Amino acid sequence: MEEHIWFLVELFISGKAIGAEVDELAYLLGTHPDLLNMVKEFLDEYNDPDPQVTFSQKQALLNRAENIYNEFAYLYQTRQRVQAFKGNPPSEIPKISFADKARHESLIFGQLLKISIRQFRRNRTISFINISGLAIGMATAILIFLWVANELSYDQFHTNKDRIYEVYSQTKVNGQLQIDGGLPSILAPVLKANYPQVEEVNRLSGVGSFVLKHGDKRFEGRGLLTDPNFFKFFSYQFSEGNPATALTGLHTIVLTQQMAKKLFGNEDPMGKIVKIDSIANFTVTGVLKPLPANTELNSIEYIVPLSYMKEVHWARDDWGSNTVQTYVMLKHGVSRQTAEGLFWNVFNNQHVNPGTNAIVQPMADWWLYSDYENGKFLPGRLVMVKWFALIAALVMLIACINYMNLGTARSAKRAKEVGIRKVAGAGRGILIKQFLGESVLTAFAAAALCIILVQLCLPAFDNLVGNNLTVPYANPLFWLAVVSFAFITGIFAGIYPAFYLSAYRPVKVLKGILTSAGSLLAPRKVMVVVQFTLAITFIICTLVIYRQIDFGLHRSKGYDSTNLAYIYIKGDIGKNYPVIKQELLGSGAITGITRTNSSVEDIWTANDDYSWLGKNPSASITFEENFTDQGFTQTSGIALLEGRDIDVYRYPTDTAAVLLTETAVKKIGFKNSVGQLMKKGNINLHVVGVIKDYIAGWAYELPKPIIIRGTSKQYSAMNFRLSNTQPVSASLSKIGAIVRKYNPDYPFAYRFVDNTYKDRIKGDENFGTMAAAFAGLTIFISCMGLFALAAFMAENRIKEIGIRKVLGASVAAITTLLSKDFLALVAIAFVIASPIAWWLMNKWLSNYPLHISIGYWVFLLTGAASILIALITVGFQALKTAILNPIKNLRSE
Repeated sequence: MEEHIWFLVELFISGKAIGAEVDELAYLLGTHPDLLNMVKEFLDEYNDPDPQVTFSQKQALLNRAENIYNEFAYLYQTRQRVQAFKGNPPSEIPKISFADKARHESLIFGQLLKISIRQFRRNRTISFINISGLAIGMATAILIFLWVANELSYDQFHTNKDRIYEVYSQTKVNGQLQIDGGLPSILAPVLKANYPQVEEVNRLSGVGSFVLKHGDKRFEGRGLLTDPNFFKFFSYQFSEGNPATALTGLHTIVLTQQMAKKLFGNEDPMGKIVKIDSIANFTVTGVLKPLPANTELNSIEYIVPLSYMKEVHWARDDWGSNTVQTYVMLKHGVSRQTAEGLFWNVFNNQHVNPGTNAIVQPMADWWLYSDYENGKFLPGRLVMVKWFALIAALVMLIACINYMNLGTARSAKRAKEVGIRKVAGAGRGILIKQFLGESVLTAFAAAALCIILVQLCLPAFDNLVGNNLTVPYANPLFWLAVVSFAFITGIFAGIYPAFYLSAYRPVKVLKGILTSAGSLLAPRKVMVVVQFTLAITFIICTLVIYRQIDFGLHRSKGYDSTNLAYIYIKGDIGKNYPVIKQELLGSGAITGITRTNSSVEDIWTANDDYSWLGKNPSASITFEENFTDQGFTQTSGIALLEGRDIDVYRYPTDTAAVLLTETAVKKIGFKNSVGQLMKKGNINLHVVGVIKDYIAGWAYELPKPIIIRGTSKQYSAMNFRLSNTQPVSASLSKIGAIVRKYNPDYPFAYRFVDNTYKDRIKGDENFGTMAAAFAGLTIFISCMGLFALAAFMAENRIKEIGIRKVLGASVAAITTLLSKDFLALVAIAFVIASPIAWWLMNKWLSNYPLHISIGYWVFLLTGAASILIALITVGFQALKTAILNPIKNLRSE
């Protein structure tokens, strides 16, 4: 042993000792104190004219050796004390004090910490990849779990949330049960009067058309009309005012802080007057604090009493008019089942559709169970929450697998270290602690980087999910969760490398005999296949999602959306429309204009009360409806296939005229449509033309049967096409000046049809962007794992490669040899991922009535891209190994 130690000293002072040999020397000196003193004296006296090691390197070696000596001396003394009392009665054996145990553990912890930090410094590249890979995975998981926590907390802060329910009607239409949240206003007082189980009832109706004015400031925003007891149901916080009395007056208004700031600036708004639509004066009786992001009503800016609906002639007191949403607060102890049993027949004998019943939905389900099918509420958003949580778990799994691969990829370099430690007396438990400690330390470093990444990525993530999420830094539970998350991640990621590396047998390791590369690679091969299976699945899904989105964006809309815009008819636009139209056409800013009930690309009403000669009396066909005065096809660009357009000014009888779309004609069964007679209830109608099918609503819907009717009223939108002979900004400036001239109390709020259309698929676009981001992350982290596996294989086959080169193997042949196995792994992953992705995307596409078909080229493109990415990743490491000088590889032979 003494000869071996002096051999290592000789290597050390010559500067040729590698890290593992320096470690071995430090341990051997620490366990042989007589030689430690001799070596110390030698190093102090040794004077090399061309020194290969610095004084600080010598001192570091001796300090490490002395630390090891002190630790073993302490353990030896403790063992001697126990052995001195061996054979005595148990009561006389002194116990090792807690302080001694703590000191011992702190010494071990300190030593392990030093070793871990030293490993990080020596392997900076691997450490960087480990930390960054885990940090990316953890940041992704934290962002997703912030969103998941927000989704699960929607409207859960209201004081009486467990007793609040929304009432719905359930009606059978064409054999299917349909649910509707729009209910007659008269229902709420009936529920309160007839059912003692009901403690309170509340009605509300959303409004987006009011313009609030104070002085010269005018703003249009979303608001609510509701009963005075609204704040008993919804526990929104007031910065000023009394929730119990804020809406008790007829002309009272509660503003949010944002709207109050817009209207009054820094003035106190309480008691001030706000004019609505330049008609009625309202007194500010309350100001709400900023509404939480996790509430369905987070976009409202003002609240006024429901009674105002009578003044604007919106109120309907009959059972056939569905104008409000209705909520009940049940008394304590009344269950959902009891309430539904009580309310079930409330619509009986009330002149509504036969078979209409009432059902309720608890507040806890409003957000997550937002879909329904055949009369049952379905977990619409809850399904998405579960999918996102699964994605977060999968990304973390990939990151942890990556760490495992990287942790064992350099196992040959750490094998001698493990062997020396075991020879020096370290048990497997100590080694497992060390490797797990390194893993946990890496996870905590990753957690620190992860918090920075979360903060940097949060704005972009907010934009994708449409929320305003915040990281709760001030909440101790958040930090406890982060620490726990990092610790669990470190243990999970490090447990396989810890048990794997600590299992080396010192005799074989120090003789240079390691387990065969093939047997060691098997678990890592499985992990790489898992990684690439997930990555390829994400890539295929992303391609399909983007193709579906592109289909929705670029499919034929049926109308020409170029420079087509609209404004809603408010204030004095209706009465001044003739002169506005004349001046707009005369200005050269527009080439066409038409009034409609809803804007061209939208439909607000539908009706099944149409009849015609030969209609089956038992058939129920619902037609979408819009209304116009003239110039509908010319302004919209919808192709006229038969007949003519509606023009109520040129043909007064066109107030009873009808345009049918192609699908409407098919539903009705007309052979020659123009001139055919129809009825809407008791109103006689005649068909003057047939137009091409067009999209009025969601981009992925099948063509709907649409009827365009002539009318001299029921106008809500003014549609116009901007001239292409002048800049858009110049045209809008002229249009705005004319509209404001005749409607001075309202802002000129225009919308382009193209933008409205795109907004309807914005959620799908954001989903596609997130899918692409997840695909990119998984492929990036997977490639790091593949790189680690390539490094491991090259390291274990270094001598074989040297011999092959000596025998004449080319660089290309060696590169191919090292790469082919990895490409096989990616190919296996592709074979597994393809059917999984196909099944997932077929299920996803089934949610769209009109969708693409999944072409075979998607799989071919993904397979080729995956192979190429793997080839680049592995090829770099293979080429690096293939060009090494074989003499260096074989010098120890």
